[in-house]
Amino acid sequence: MAVRRILVTGGAGFIGSHLVRRLLREGNDVLVVDNFYSGMRSNIVDLMGDPHFELLRHDVTFPLYVEVDEIYHLACPASPIFYQRDPVQTTKTSVVGSINMLGLAKRVKAKILLASTSEVYGDPQVHPQTEDYWGHVNPIGPRSCYDEGKRCAETLFFDYYRQHSLPIKVARIFNTYGPNMRPDDGRVVSNFIVQALNQEPITLYGDGRQTRSFCYVDDLVDGLIRLMNSPKDVTGPINIGNPEEFNMIELAEKIVGKVGGDSSIEYRPLPQDDPTQRRPDISLAQQLLGWSPSTSLDVGLDSTISYLRTTDAVTMSVPA
Repeated sequence: MAVRRILVTGGAGFIGSHLVRRLLREGNDVLVVDNFYSGMRSNIVDLMGDPHFELLRHDVTFPLYVEVDEIYHLACPASPIFYQRDPVQTTKTSVVGSINMLGLAKRVKAKILLASTSEVYGDPQVHPQTEDYWGHVNPIGPRSCYDEGKRCAETLFFDYYRQHSLPIKVARIFNTYGPNMRPDDGRVVSNFIVQALNQEPITLYGDGRQTRSFCYVDDLVDGLIRLMNSPKDVTGPINIGNPEEFNMIELAEKIVGKVGGDSSIEYRPLPQDDPTQRRPDISLAQQLLGWSPSTSLDVGLDSTISYLRTTDAVTMSVPA
C-alpha cells in the first residue's frame, strides 16, 4: 500500500499534535501547517528529525499549494481566550481558511475532514445533542466569531460536497482534554488544574451546575481517524465526544482531590452565551464508526495533571 501524504492544518495545536503523532505511527508522511497563533512549537519540536514529518509556518487564510492525499482541517483557535482576542481573524480562519483548504482538496482530489465543534449547537434546547439538531446560537454575541464561523465552515463543506462531489468528513468535537493543553488557554480543565497546582481558589462561573462532557484526547483522535477512513457516503456531521456528563462543581472537587491542597471555590458571573449544558449523543459514531470513548475521566485527569506539572503552570495565573 502506497504511503499517504497527509496535511494537518493546526497540527501544532493541542489536538493536532496528538493526531500528527498517531498518523506518523501508522506509517504516513505528515505535513503540518500552523501559524502558531495558539499552537505551540514545543508540541511538535521532537518530531523535526523524523523524515516523514514536515512543518510549514503558514496562515490558512492565504492559499496553499501543496500535493497531498488527505487533509485534516483543524486550524482555528478553539478556546475563548484565543478566539475572542481577534474575533475577525477567528471568523476569517473558519470561513476563508475552509474555502482555501476545500479549494486545495478539490484541486488535488484529496479527502478532507473538518474539525467542527459542539459550539454549533450553542446553548442547546435539546439534550443530549443529536446531529439533526440545528442549534440555538446567538449570531451577534462575543462567542459568535467561533460558533458561527464553524457553522459557516460546515455549510461550505457540504456545498463543496454537493456542487463538486468532493469527499468530505465533518466531525463535531465536544470538550476534549489531555497532555499538550496550553496552561493559559482558559479551558475549564486546564484552568482548574492550574489553579489547584498553584493553591489558588477554583473559579466557577454562575452557580457551578452547568454541565460538560469531557473526552480524552487519545479517544478523540481515534474517532477522527475512524471518520476519515469511513466509507465515502459517511460524510457526517458526527458527534465525537464522551457522553458522561459532569457539572463544574463535581469537576472542581475531583481535580482538587487529585492535586491535593485546600483550594477554595470562588464564584463569578456566568459569561454571556456560555452554554448551561453540553452532552453528545454518540449513537451515530457508535453505529457508523464503531467508536466509543474508553478513557475514564479519572485516568485522563491523572495524565493531564502529570503533564501540566511539567510545564510552567505552577507559576502561571489563569486568564481572567
